[in-house]
Formats: sequence, structure tokens, C-alpha cells
Amino acid sequence: MQKLIRITTVPSSLRTLLRGQHRFMSNHYEVIGVSGDGDALAEVRQNEGIRTHVVEMTRTITPFKDLKAVYQLYTFFKSEKPFIVHTHTPKAGTVGMLAAKLAGVPHRLHTIAGLPLLEATGNKRKLLNAVEKFTYRCATLILPNSFGLEQIILDHKFTTPDKLKVIGNGSSNGINTEHYDTALVPEDVKTNLKDELNISEDDIVFIFIGRIVKDKGINELVLAFNSLSESNKNCKLLLVGPRENHLDPLLPETEDSIKTNTQILAVGVQKDIRPYVAISHVLAFPSYREGFPNVVLQGSCMELPCIVGNINGCNEIIEHDVNGLIIPVKDAKALEKAMQFMIDFPEKRQAMITNSRNRIINRYKQEFVWNEILKLYQTLKS
Repeated sequence: MQKLIRITTVPSSLRTLLRGQHRFMSNHYEVIGVSGDGDALAEVRQNEGIRTHVVEMTRTITPFKDLKAVYQLYTFFKSEKPFIVHTHTPKAGTVGMLAAKLAGVPHRLHTIAGLPLLEATGNKRKLLNAVEKFTYRCATLILPNSFGLEQIILDHKFTTPDKLKVIGNGSSNGINTEHYDTALVPEDVKTNLKDELNISEDDIVFIFIGRIVKDKGINELVLAFNSLSESNKNCKLLLVGPRENHLDPLLPETEDSIKTNTQILAVGVQKDIRPYVAISHVLAFPSYREGFPNVVLQGSCMELPCIVGNINGCNEIIEHDVNGLIIPVKDAKALEKAMQFMIDFPEKRQAMITNSRNRIINRYKQEFVWNEILKLYQTLKS
């Protein structure tokens, strides 16, 4: 059986971004998962039934550590002789594609699920652009996970059109539509959670899920909600996700508002987001940049209308006034106006709900995406 090696920088990405896909692919290939060490890597071994291998990688530019990772991957590839190396996440892509090219791996695929460099400026931007082009040169195929991202890559001349392919309708892993179903959250769980968070039956609950960082639009979201909550006492904002202050800090005034506004509820990382989605009315996701946002897939699949920025991925899942609202990026006033609209027009909100779940099932069901990736693998020549 031919070997397929999948690589992410950190093990939580290997576990979460590709959940279920490793097990599916292991029916057709010998699959090996590679990332840094941690509990999440052990979960991948157990839940996906695949072999794993540890190579520590950093998420920032660290030349000596990066060269060490390249060497470790190179020696691993030389001993394993994989047919395909498929990388996800930026650093894993750069070191993985270089090591795979040096080791003579015939098929080197890298999935692009967002471009952090788009928010960089000056010399840092020039360096990141150069690294991006280098990564693409080392790969045999680049897989942007949205059509908008494919266009951005072409606009920036990172590579040529013949090296790019979008899988299906977009997305890296699709969505488990049976898992993300509001009907699976029992009424007593919802009631208890509302009591715990002091959410009343009259409250309209906006939810954000993701990293609580600047790039996800949290500064604008908190600013918009602060203004909204002054004139709407029956609304709440749930912030679900981890802090990454060391990588992408929020403004001090944003941090103050999160602490002092009693209508903002920051609940941190949650292993199961479904109860929080089930007690919410609208997903607010004003991110600056995405590849193909799983959160919007999940929220929409659980029948939430979504307010999203007009960026690739988001504007492919959401159609304005059909299953959500699309607003300009980095525009707190437009975000506040959209949130007020969702409060003022419950009948419009209800119409969006009816257009949410079926749209996701028809376009982004996990098994469809997995089979599209498998079809691509099977076109690769020995």
C-alpha cells in the first residue's frame, strides 16, 4: 500500500482540521500523521487509527529550528519513501515541502487555508511573500481551500494557474453535518447553560467562535457590541475560543470592555461548541482573512444566520440576505448595523435560518470533500 504522510505544525491542527479524514484515507493508503508532540497527537493515533511521528515546528520565523525540522523531515521521508506528502498550515508547508523535494518525494501537495501574510507590511511582508513563493515552488500542487483564495494567490503571482486546484466547492475537510445538528443538544443542557451564563429567554445572543485575536476582527466586534448593548439591554455576546495575546494581541480598550461589559461573556476554549451555538441566535464572524472558515460552516449547519466580513471563504458560504449578512472588513459601524438588523427583524432572521442547514449539507458534507480529495490522489501517477 502506498504511503501518504499528512503534516501540520501543531498536533491540534492534525486532530481538528482533518478529523475523520485520516481514518477514511487509511482505507486506501498507509497514512502517517506528523506534527509537534502533545496530547492531541496521541488522540490522533487513538481516534484515527494511524501511525504518528513527532517533528517539532514553530509558528514564527526561527531559522535554526526550521532547518532542524527540515533535516528531521528529510531523514524521515528518506526512510519511509512516501508516495504523497500533503502539508497543512504555513510552517509545516514550508519545511515539509522543502524536505519532501530534497528527499525526492514524487507528489508534494500543500493546502492553503488562509494567508496570514496579507495582514503584514513592510520588510516582514516582503520576507513572507518570498517564503510563500518558495513553498509553492517546492510543491507539485497547491490546494487553496476556497475559490477566493485561489484568486488572491494568482493576483499576488505566488504561482501559476496550472499548479492550483480547489477541491469540490471549497473547504479542507468539509463538515460532519450529523455532528453539527442543533437537535442533538438536549433542552436541559441548553437551559442549564443559559442559567449558568445568566442568559434570559428574551435575550438575543450573538456568538463568536475562534481565536480571540485582532485578525479575527475582535476589536471591531467588541466596539460594535459595546455600542449596541447601550441601547439593547436584552442582548449578549458570547466569545468562545482561546487567547493568543503573544501572537496577535487585542487593543487595551478591547480587553477592558471584555472585562467590564456584563453583556459580554468570554467562556474560553470549549471542547464541544454545540451547546453554545444551540443557545445563540446569530454567529458574528468579522475576520480579516480566512481560507475557508470551519466556524461559519458549523454555525450555518446548526441553523445560525451569520454576519461575516466580505472576504474569500466567508462570502462563498454566506449569500447576503439569504443565509446571513456580508459586511465590509474592519468596519465596526457596519457590524453594529448588521447586528441591530438581526435584533429588529426577527422574521428576516427566521428566513435566513431556513436557508442555512440544507445549503451546507448540499455543498460541504464531509464525505463529499473526502471523496474529492481521494479522487485527486488517485489521479497522481506512480
